[in-house]
Amino acid sequence: MTATASPALSPGGEIVFQARGLAKVYGDGEAAVHALDGVDLECAAGEFVVVLGASGSGKSTLLNLLGGLDVPSSGSLLYRGWDLAHADEAGLTQFRRDAVGFVFQFYNLIPSLTARENVALITEIAQNPMEPEDALDLVGLSGRLDHFPAQLSGGEQQRVAIARAIAKRPAVLMCDEPTGALDVRTGITVLDAIDRINRELGTLTLVITHNAVIADMASRVITLSDGKITGAHVNQHRLPVGDLKW
Repeated sequence: MTATASPALSPGGEIVFQARGLAKVYGDGEAAVHALDGVDLECAAGEFVVVLGASGSGKSTLLNLLGGLDVPSSGSLLYRGWDLAHADEAGLTQFRRDAVGFVFQFYNLIPSLTARENVALITEIAQNPMEPEDALDLVGLSGRLDHFPAQLSGGEQQRVAIARAIAKRPAVLMCDEPTGALDVRTGITVLDAIDRINRELGTLTLVITHNAVIADMASRVITLSDGKITGAHVNQHRLPVGDLKW
């Protein structure tokens, strides 16, 4: 096992994801784009994994495959032993609904609903949800429950999106450039909420970003380039968000 092919796990619990030879190709022939090219990867419960890479490196494609938003062209992908690579659409839908919380760069809140109501949309369909108020308290918004998105700052809206993602108690929280639309100070607040969820709930957390500063708060860092893992390391000491060197 090499560091670049199958990155060493940081100390943690059970294996949640196991990928071998994971590949995703878009298009055919000379126009084919190899977005992922033979990735080997394992992720364990409780880890905070930062996936670093420039635009076009394959990091969003990796997140989409792990999150069941897309299927690989080849290779194997297991979620707790379940064959995610060959699941049918019904199986993928159930997996996304029950096991994964998604946070994207843009918040995708419903403008006509309050923060509490936006979170409740998820709790109404989840198997074992938190109360919306509890999820919003976890991200520091207990005082903004009945505010509409237009009454919230960008960072507050993103924290509502995080609360919505974690209210169903997902096994995995996947964040795609969660601070990409925010200034540094606001981004720190959002990252602090994500870090708190990982530490307090033990949720496997994957954050993809082009911002290398964020890597120091992770338990493990994986670097992607041209669809391949080109580096990986475990942080022996995770920095608190407030100590990151911006």
